[in-house]
Order: sequence, then C-alpha cells, then structure tokens
Amino acid sequence: MKPKRVLFLCIGNSCRSQMAEAFARTYGKDVMEPHSAGLFPANIVSALTLKTMAEKNIPMDFAFPKPIEAALASGPFEAIVNMSGQKLPAGLKATKTEDWSIRDPIGESEEVFRAVANQIEHLVMRLILQFRNEAR
Repeated sequence: MKPKRVLFLCIGNSCRSQMAEAFARTYGKDVMEPHSAGLFPANIVSALTLKTMAEKNIPMDFAFPKPIEAALASGPFEAIVNMSGQKLPAGLKATKTEDWSIRDPIGESEEVFRAVANQIEHLVMRLILQFRNEAR
C-alpha cells in the first residue's frame, strides 16, 4: 500500500500540528506521508514544543512553520486532521477529514505542553492503526 498523504493543520504550525507530524513520521511512515501547516504560521517552532518532543526522543530536525499554500503545492491529501478549532478553508478537501479538539499550548506551562503531546501521540497512534487496518 502506498502511504497516504496526511495534512495536520493548526493555527500557527508551531506546536500541535508539528507534534502530530513528528509522531506520524516516527511511528507511521509505513502508512502515511505526514505534513503540517498553519492557518497563520508562526515565525518559529515553539521552544517548548522542541523540548517536549526531545523528552520523548521524537526527532524534530525537519520542523519549521509552513502556510497551507506550501503544503498544498506538494499535491493533494488523502486525509486532513484539523486541530485549529476553525472551519477548514474553502478548497481544502480530502477523502478523510477529522477534527481533533486539542488545547493550544502556546503561552502555557511545560506540563500543558506535555499533556498536549500525550493527547496528540494517542490520536496519531489511533490514526496509524486505522490506516494499517484499512491496508489489510
């Protein structure tokens, strides 16, 4: 099975979507080609995002904030995971879409970042298992 192209979307592409992309790259590269983007990309990936993911030994050397347009330029997506809490922009479509209600940790404590990372890790693993079951 060819890996599914998946877009993880949030507001700034500095925390949540970056975490999701990193977990997906680490755990699910056999079933997905993960990408991430932000509705309003930040200038940098949050230092606490990098620290939190380093604590979990999840590589983030690829990470930088990207706008939706950059992600779309690489081709269509089979799945979009929306963590922005907002409606998907017009024209952003995929075979499968999911809305994940995840707290935005920007400006919050390390503990909140860890809790958000744990929640995202769980949801990414669930998505990976869904894709693996579909491939059977």
